[in-house]
Amino acid sequence: MPEDDLVELKFRLYDGTDIGPIRYSAASTVAMLKERILSEWPRDEKITPKGASDLRLISGGRILENHKTITQCQMPFGELPGGAMTMHVVVQPSVTSAKTEKRVKEQPRKASCSCCIL
Repeated sequence: MPEDDLVELKFRLYDGTDIGPIRYSAASTVAMLKERILSEWPRDEKITPKGASDLRLISGGRILENHKTITQCQMPFGELPGGAMTMHVVVQPSVTSAKTEKRVKEQPRKASCSCCIL
């Protein structure tokens, strides 16, 4: 693999710790990065993702889409020469699991009627 085709990335977690820097092919997709982050996730963290779908990668203020490559996600002005590009990682549970958990926590409502005659 040519040296020019490699991009050095590090991933900043919510608590300020980093995963990386690690060199990736410029053709790697965001979905591939998420899988790698999940495998490298620190086990002693309070917040841990259940799967790659729970992770959001943010670079340059934009949430990156799974099908995009690293080349497509790079900012036009780039990073400092010789430095690693930093992406922020946010753990956000998928919407379906959050709705299911909310339903379980809610108490069933009792049918009641209240009238007020003045």
